[in-house]
Amino acid sequence: MKIIFFGTPSFALPSLKALIDSGKELLAVVTQPDKKKGRGHILASSPVKEFALSKGIKVFQPDDIRSGSFYNEILKIKPDVIVVVAFGRILPPSILYLPSYGCINLHASLLPKYRGAAPIQWAIINGEQKTGVTTILMNEGLDTGDILMQVEVDIYEEDNADTLSKRLSEVGAELLVKTIDGVKNKVIHPKPQIGVPTYAPPLKKEDGHINWNKTAVEIFNLVRGVYPWPGAYCYLDKKRFKINRVKVVNGSGIPGRIEKADDELLVGTVRGLISIVEIHPEGKKPMTSKEFLKGRDIKVGSFFNGT
Repeated sequence: MKIIFFGTPSFALPSLKALIDSGKELLAVVTQPDKKKGRGHILASSPVKEFALSKGIKVFQPDDIRSGSFYNEILKIKPDVIVVVAFGRILPPSILYLPSYGCINLHASLLPKYRGAAPIQWAIINGEQKTGVTTILMNEGLDTGDILMQVEVDIYEEDNADTLSKRLSEVGAELLVKTIDGVKNKVIHPKPQIGVPTYAPPLKKEDGHINWNKTAVEIFNLVRGVYPWPGAYCYLDKKRFKINRVKVVNGSGIPGRIEKADDELLVGTVRGLISIVEIHPEGKKPMTSKEFLKGRDIKVGSFFNGT
């Protein structure tokens, strides 16, 4: 089967590597255009582009995937299947229905749950104990295609969006290869998604804002779900602090109030206490709460707040 791979971030790399390692006929990679990053606004390539070029694979970076010129480039290759893993753009019908075997997408949730751009983050934020990866035969909807294969994965308490993403990307890569083989050998048949769909919209910076009027468990899940981006944050004395890691502690306090500030930094919530394990002051490096409290006059009774 002649394959074209559409993907952009690090999440897509294990799938790309798995296709190459399995000896699949990978003829080209499509990824998003280079973007300016950092203070110097230097153009940076996507992880998928860098890896593909290192393997001598042809790379396309169309500004407009709906353009006739890009369609003609894909048409010349005559792919049997297009594989899509975290590409970041919606494919037009002209591309979707071009390959004889269609377009196969790897999605990081147990569809129809968490359709959309941030399924890993929202699964953690919402306190799910399980998630998974699903391969689907793509249609014109947002993650609405028929299911090909699906694998369930546990979410551990120590997981954050970064660690869970890495684990799911590896499980997904293995599933993707099995899916392609199964489709080629006609032993896998698409099945409609069953159940009530839920959605996982893209995260915004403000989604990381900590609302201390929630429970300690909800705040714990938020901190894990938005790490490393956009990151959980709050304010103390009008200064912004990122909160990278926390623990739930039994006890009671006033929401947002600092209840302990010696060898441990405890903050009240509407139910339970939050122990801040790692905090990141603006302009500084991340540090433990013990390091943070040294040399700072942080008083019990002070409040973390919204501004």
